[in-house]
Amino acid sequence: MAKKHTLHYDKPAVDFFEGALLGNGGMGVVVTTRPDGVMLYFGHNNVWDIRIAEKNKKEIGTFEYVFDKVSKISDTLKLLTDDPWYKKYSAMAQENYRQPYPRPFPCGSVLLGFDRRDAELLGHSLDISNGLCEVYLLDVNKKKIKLQLFTDMKEDKLWMQLVDEEGKKAPNIFKRMKVMPDPSTPSEFPGYTSDEFLNDGTLSFRQVLPYQEPDVYDVRKGHPKDKAFRLTATSNLPLTKTSRINWDGNHEEMQNLEAALEEGNEFMASISLTEGLNTDVPKKPDPQKPDAASYSKSRVSSDESWKSYWSKSGVRLSDDFLEEIWYRNLYFFNCAAKDGATTPGLFANWSYNKIGTAWHGDYHMNYNTQQPFWMTFSSNHLEKNIPYVNLIESLIDVSRIWARDYYKLPGAYFPHSAYPVEMTMNPYPVPHWGWEICETPWSVQGLWWHYLYSADTAFLKTRAYTPIKEAVEFLVAYMKRPEARGGARWKDNKYHIFPTIPPELYALRPGFKYNYDCTVDLTLTKFIFKAFEEMTTVLKTEATDQVILNDVKDILANFPDYPTAVSKKYGEVLVSVPEEHDQVVYNVPSPLMTVFPGEDHGLHSDDSTKQLLKNTFYNQQNEGGNDLVFINLQAARIGMLDVERFKRHVHYSLLPNGTATDKVMQVHGRYKDHTKYDYMGAMGIWFENFALPVVINECLMQSYNGTIRLFPNWDKAKDAQFQNLRAVGAFLVSATLKDGEIRQVSIHSEKGGTLKIVSPWGKKGTLSNEDGSKKIESAIIEIATSPGETIILQP
Repeated sequence: MAKKHTLHYDKPAVDFFEGALLGNGGMGVVVTTRPDGVMLYFGHNNVWDIRIAEKNKKEIGTFEYVFDKVSKISDTLKLLTDDPWYKKYSAMAQENYRQPYPRPFPCGSVLLGFDRRDAELLGHSLDISNGLCEVYLLDVNKKKIKLQLFTDMKEDKLWMQLVDEEGKKAPNIFKRMKVMPDPSTPSEFPGYTSDEFLNDGTLSFRQVLPYQEPDVYDVRKGHPKDKAFRLTATSNLPLTKTSRINWDGNHEEMQNLEAALEEGNEFMASISLTEGLNTDVPKKPDPQKPDAASYSKSRVSSDESWKSYWSKSGVRLSDDFLEEIWYRNLYFFNCAAKDGATTPGLFANWSYNKIGTAWHGDYHMNYNTQQPFWMTFSSNHLEKNIPYVNLIESLIDVSRIWARDYYKLPGAYFPHSAYPVEMTMNPYPVPHWGWEICETPWSVQGLWWHYLYSADTAFLKTRAYTPIKEAVEFLVAYMKRPEARGGARWKDNKYHIFPTIPPELYALRPGFKYNYDCTVDLTLTKFIFKAFEEMTTVLKTEATDQVILNDVKDILANFPDYPTAVSKKYGEVLVSVPEEHDQVVYNVPSPLMTVFPGEDHGLHSDDSTKQLLKNTFYNQQNEGGNDLVFINLQAARIGMLDVERFKRHVHYSLLPNGTATDKVMQVHGRYKDHTKYDYMGAMGIWFENFALPVVINECLMQSYNGTIRLFPNWDKAKDAQFQNLRAVGAFLVSATLKDGEIRQVSIHSEKGGTLKIVSPWGKKGTLSNEDGSKKIESAIIEIATSPGETIILQP
């Protein structure tokens, strides 16, 4: 099924975003082609410009200090920055983030050039079933040949060979090989060192990545924490230096890291990337001439890896485009992330020059970082959520520090932005976005989901318990501050989330208007509070956690209501924050956050709530850029996704390489009539949109509240089949819809536990398990299962 969705490109792919994407979860490669050669761009999740600015720690002060100053600013101002003190303070607080570092650091590129009189480049294909890219050429005799390329899935190495149409080795057509360090390399970096072993067919360069900022870094001495990487290209053919007469009639010698390839013999090459501490990356390359046996061994191993990956789950849909979206994005995700490598930032492991560096290519914890991992659960790729778990564990120390030193509160406050480098403070301490409270429960939500979908109590105990508990400790303390309850501001006895910021909207306002009880804060805080209560029951920690449990129960019993407004056209609707009107154009789909990621509302809700959700869905306006997965997933969760419109949204966002970028949808938010609607497309490969399969999964099956629903947002007139989608409770579900009828349902229980599923046929059909067969007599089936048991439902 994956092979069916091979990507084809029938002309030279000269642009970065036209090239084929390869990767092994750590190293990423973009294969671009041009009429006279093949250009390969290398990146790696582990390779960053690791310098970080952490100035102004004392000047930033504490939350109490800033809160007191802001509280005294007149609420008659239009913007807080109209106040001289706050303008100066916010500029100072942003100083660190204005530096160009940290950022993903491109690992260089390799060119294979040919003479256009000897060959013509036709295009390329990318087989997503096994990650094999084939570049198609015609040789001088008009015979079709192809350059096959793939990444080893265990080693950071790219393999390639030239073959004919039958797959037999073809004579070399490439005239030269050139290795190029990235043009964005800062001038203050130590200069790269190069090595040429021409007889061994090897060109290589090594780049040091300084640990310290330029004003303190000594290039000659370096630092023990400096990092480095080496890119090494090795051909099976020897290399030589040649010269030519250039366009102005002068003699031109081949420069450093460029050499001519021997002609006539078969061509094979490998390109390896080594990275780590400067002391661990070899000072000299170790050329290993590629040979058929090594190539074949890597190819077999990589094919097995891909086969294992695709065996986890699958779909077969009558809609080819939806099926294509599902398989291609699962392919991209596997190329981009894996346990053992640094968690991808905004643009994953593909980069060149400034591509992949916008917003530092960092972790934005108000949806961008979380979104790609949403698809790992229902797609039955829990192993792909582990990189996210690793990230949260890496951020826990700085989150504790910020809660303790800035807020003077217990627990952990997860930052708005973060990097995979050593941090001792919040990288973005600017109040107008850095005070988003939702990011703390949002950061740890994926750990609870991992438990829900796996039923793995060992994971819950060893990897989820501490981050979730510390997030809850902070939230409880924050909501129990005197400023958040009672007094002159509040006309009730509820615990409020104050101050806070709705994501991507309003920022911090004079008088704190729009800065309390945001829908996203409320729903995610409620989510993680309830998760904590359940977690303590599962792990039997109620006694040791009794104090915080009592606080959680108290707050939940006095919890603010979700904010609403009245639309003349649609009636009562949810909005993002109290006092808000109904005509706001949002950047992220805030009003329906209660549906997702909050999971407080959905198809399980009562009729009046469903009507409120329906009104909100019709009323909501989103400007685009941050909604391709998000808003469509929300719609699927309430059974209101227009699948054809969703397909058009995806199609609008597609790049030539098959990935979906972030695109603007409308004005009257932050965008203007002269805004370039595709301006984000050139920033990089948007990792977050690899989550697109989750939208399709939720159309086929839902289980978020523990009750499985089959085809809840699917046109029953269209055939569909899915295998091993994962449901809450560690159930693997397979089902077939054909000719308007659900034919058979198979449910495998990994851990035992109670299965709860809406019967596809009401009070009809049969249920078969290890105890035999019986008639279905209830619209909702609920039975106890045993580990390893399979339940079959039939009409």
